Amino acid sequence: MLKVELRAAKIPGLPGWIADHFWLLVIRDVEASDHETCDRWEVWQFARQNDSCWGHLHKNLLSPYQGVGNGPSRFIEQWVGDEAISIAEKIESSPYNYPFTETYLYWPGPNSNTFAQWIVGDKTRLGRRAIGQSFPVPEIA
Repeated sequence: MLKVELRAAKIPGLPGWIADHFWLLVIRDVEASDHETCDRWEVWQFARQNDSCWGHLHKNLLSPYQGVGNGPSRFIEQWVGDEAISIAEKIESSPYNYPFTETYLYWPGPNSNTFAQWIVGDKTRLGRRAIGQSFPVPEIA
């Protein structure tokens, strides 16, 4: 079974009163076992912070459910099975298709919320605490 989960956590400091950091999890069942794999995908304010990164875009920089310094993470939405396939494909191809891997601006974006909204598209809106979600992302041909 394939699942994609959207999660969020308050950002550290005073901005955490009004702003959240969003990320996505790609969760897959491991065949012939009762185990799962879980990869966390997000844009981080600092580039190249682990071995699985493309500029500001990181895979597994933090553990899946870990907050970002101002409390725990929280579940936002989940897509399962066929509904999750196109989202997971977009996430996993994002190192090559997301145009802002080398750019990060807290405001107005692009930032973590720009990436998360770009991934989920019209399947959901991140909400008013997702500063940067409306930053325009050009389509890559």
